[in-house]
Amino acid sequence: MTEITPEVLEDYFGRTRWFAGKGRPFRVSRIRALAELRGEHPNPDSTVIHLVTVEYSDAEGGTEDYQVPLSSYGEYIEQIGHAFVTALEHDGGTRYLFDAVHDRYAMALWLRAFVDAEENGEALIDGLRFRRVPGGEPLDPALRGSPLSGEQSNSSVRFDDTAIMKIFRKVSPGVNPDIEIHAELTRGAVESVAALYGWLEIEVDGEVMQLAMLQEFLRTASDGFELAAGSVRTLLADPTQSVEDSGGDFAGEAARLGEALAQVHATLRERFPAETRGSDATGALSRALNARLDHALGVVPELEWQSARLRALYSAVAELDGLDVQRVHGDLHLGQTLRTSHGWRIVDFEGEPGRPFAERSLPDSPWRDVAGMLRSFDYVPGVVRLSRVNPGDVADDDEHLREARGKEWSQRARARFLEAYTAAIDAAEGEGSAPTEHERRLLLDAYVADKAVYEAVYEKRNRPTWIGIPLAALAELDV
Repeated sequence: MTEITPEVLEDYFGRTRWFAGKGRPFRVSRIRALAELRGEHPNPDSTVIHLVTVEYSDAEGGTEDYQVPLSSYGEYIEQIGHAFVTALEHDGGTRYLFDAVHDRYAMALWLRAFVDAEENGEALIDGLRFRRVPGGEPLDPALRGSPLSGEQSNSSVRFDDTAIMKIFRKVSPGVNPDIEIHAELTRGAVESVAALYGWLEIEVDGEVMQLAMLQEFLRTASDGFELAAGSVRTLLADPTQSVEDSGGDFAGEAARLGEALAQVHATLRERFPAETRGSDATGALSRALNARLDHALGVVPELEWQSARLRALYSAVAELDGLDVQRVHGDLHLGQTLRTSHGWRIVDFEGEPGRPFAERSLPDSPWRDVAGMLRSFDYVPGVVRLSRVNPGDVADDDEHLREARGKEWSQRARARFLEAYTAAIDAAEGEGSAPTEHERRLLLDAYVADKAVYEAVYEKRNRPTWIGIPLAALAELDV
């Protein structure tokens, strides 16, 4: 078969949501076929998992590896035309390649392999190792797969109402924290996460690379961010009412989410190494915060007028005597939560996508997760306002009132979330072991500022019209 050219994949990457390098100059420098899956069904002829290396030519430079599974057909399949990648000449005919995530027949091959792994805990196919968690839910190979829409950094396929498979797009050698943490929380029977059923891995250049994970599908789940946004829309429909009286108050849900996070943190503290580090750790944290700010200033010059305030805050962190660290989520926001009929569930423990696995797996302060959620509550009203169809149709007075109500909504949600989380961890840790209120506040402010700086960089590169949300938060930060 004619080889796939780098130009074809460069074009396809630019059309996807999961490619992290949008807005940066890049080229595809290497394409490797890792493994092939074949089934009894005549379509597709095969599914080949490719490892695609992307090289950047901007000041940051560097390379990234992406997983691209491609299905091969002898004809163009209209139903998955949105996932068409290219057509290649082969044995006098034409082969049509599609992103296999959108191909239910291709995904059925992956599911069949996970079913085959139930008896012995694993199934090996062309170097692909499908692993199952002992005691996991038996699966029906006839379950129908369908891709989920709206995702960004990865791709997910739902198998009816039973299971969901996350396919990691940007991949690295080593153990993926999402799999590692979910495995421990599943063994610990933590209610606030979806149970892990299994995962897929392969050896590349002598190192394990994990490609996908299979989990319990939460049938009654609602996306946390969308649920919160609906709450704000209800509030802003009649901004003359207070948040409490509007029917759009989210404070109660925020408190329950704070309790769920505290439960997850407590279990992670039990099942992974945790320790209190000395002043060397706070000094290192301060330097890391300043380094991220230095990087951000090169991308977002609008941050310059805030830099002196932020550096003073980071310097104060360096003066703290110690830092409690443990395994954490690492990239927590409302989009990483689901509200089910049985309570909140926290998902996606992969950590910050831009960092290597080795860094994401390091113990960190749980206040980083708390800060991420506080920033998310602040984002919701801003996103709702920016997403209105005809914002210019609203009178200035109404717009000012809506903005005030949005801030009130955010303040109430953040306060209740923080109160509930703090009460739960204090109860778990006992008296005398918790840091002082001043220490907590200082750390939390520093992590909130760091997250807003990160958001400013992201928005500058991906959604410039949204950059005002993190910039306003930094301006209002009371430090």
